[in-house]
Amino acid sequence: MAPLKFSRMISETEIAKRVKELGVEITELCRKEPVVAVCVLKGSFVFYSDLIRHIDADISSEFLGVASYGNSTKSSGEVKLTLDLTTSIEGKTVLLIEDIIDSGLTMEFLAKTLAARKPKKLLSCSLLFKPDALKVDFKPDYVGFKIPNDFVIGYGLDYQGFYRNLPYIARVESLN
Repeated sequence: MAPLKFSRMISETEIAKRVKELGVEITELCRKEPVVAVCVLKGSFVFYSDLIRHIDADISSEFLGVASYGNSTKSSGEVKLTLDLTTSIEGKTVLLIEDIIDSGLTMEFLAKTLAARKPKKLLSCSLLFKPDALKVDFKPDYVGFKIPNDFVIGYGLDYQGFYRNLPYIARVESLN
């Protein structure tokens, strides 16, 4: 794979500060009621691990795998479940933790899929949110950063499986 041309968009320091703030906000929710924090794999694993360390309350952790990009820079529109939860969420407050919401199709799919399992409440948290890219009416409950409709990598987000290890968010300038 040829290297991408990209530019830094959100620094490691900015991310750390905002993730800590989100953790404080979510702590308030978790002190009121038990919460199941669900990491939406693969892209959100870095954000998820940093975020839950800033939640100063008991939570349980679950993991859910989905795929909608393949090797493209745009969502295929088809969402596939690649890994399911291992415990029941019936009657529980569930917080879906996602790396990025762009088309909203993945979150809409997850919301419908998980609602059928009868959670008490279903909330969402996304590090990045692209309101201009939405194809469905979806607004996350917690947002790290609103960004323009650019393809981004780093801090868990990838291109063809690479670049997840960048400690910052970068805007892809070209796919040479």
